Amino acid sequence: MATLVSFHAHPDDECIVAGGVMRKAFEEGHRVVLVVATRGEVGEVPDGFLDEGEELWQRRVQETHASAEVLGAKRVEFLGYTDSGMMGEPRNDVPGTFWQADVEEAAQRLAEILREEQADVLTVYDDNGGYGHPDHIQVHRVGMRAAELAGTPRVYEATSNSDEMRRGMEEAVRTGQMKAEDLPDFEDGSEFGKPEAILTARVDVGAYLPHKRAAMRAHASQISEDSFFLAMPDEGFAQAFGVEWFIRAGQGPGITETDLMAGL
Repeated sequence: MATLVSFHAHPDDECIVAGGVMRKAFEEGHRVVLVVATRGEVGEVPDGFLDEGEELWQRRVQETHASAEVLGAKRVEFLGYTDSGMMGEPRNDVPGTFWQADVEEAAQRLAEILREEQADVLTVYDDNGGYGHPDHIQVHRVGMRAAELAGTPRVYEATSNSDEMRRGMEEAVRTGQMKAEDLPDFEDGSEFGKPEAILTARVDVGAYLPHKRAAMRAHASQISEDSFFLAMPDEGFAQAFGVEWFIRAGQGPGITETDLMAGL
């Protein structure tokens, strides 16, 4: 049995980009640990959603534990920082937010968990945090440094395949499922995910899609039943979430891995 630690920015992030590899590792007999930098204090819920006197972060902590149970995580830890909001918002500058955290200090907190667990594998995000969110970028910085401090041998940067995303959208336009005017401008310099050429791991998590969806459903304060994630048909959900992509330093060129826990 080996140990996988999956590090994320906010409650609900875990089930979107790494829920499949977490459940896969659990079902193959490995120990899975979930670490979240913040308690997801930023967000809006309908009136009456929270109990009287209940704070949003309290509900999101409960939801994270429910999601972790679905995904097979046997330990859940929060590093104690607060949500920084989207890039450019005033919250970015508030002391105590994850974006304002000292990288070395935060890395020491995570490294302590990695040492306690004798972690074999750590997942973080790519250097742009997947899509530029400050807390996600900080997960990359803190996670990479923590792995150095703890001597964690395998570190995978969770990301998206931007080339596949582009191909999928263009096919949706071709088949009439999407309007051409809704197609993003892929040449405008914005970045969501990473080009296929620099990805090193493609993990088929199709067998665990029911768990990914159930974990998303556990985060009802963030992912409603009529949300993009839960409202799409099974075929669309499988296409969007059936593969999880990663970058591992020293691997490649090209995609050379299909299992983060191989050989452990």
